[in-house]
Amino acid sequence: MDAHRTTDGRPEEVIFSVREAAEGGYEAEALGHAIFTEADTLEELRENIRDAIRCHFDEGLAPRVLRLHFVREEILPA
Repeated sequence: MDAHRTTDGRPEEVIFSVREAAEGGYEAEALGHAIFTEADTLEELRENIRDAIRCHFDEGLAPRVLRLHFVREEILPA
């Protein structure tokens, strides 16, 4: 059995990389899955992620946990 899957075969969790979009709002991309979504606010993004998960996985096979990893790029002068 895969250490990252439950006994019923569904993934334990799906991790999303979340970034601020260049044109405003936010983008989220699942690591290891072909899932991408975007929204204007973080609240909308959370709802869109849940909706994308429901669309991507068959009923009863969705992960138990959705982890959001916020990535922020910052440039510092040397």
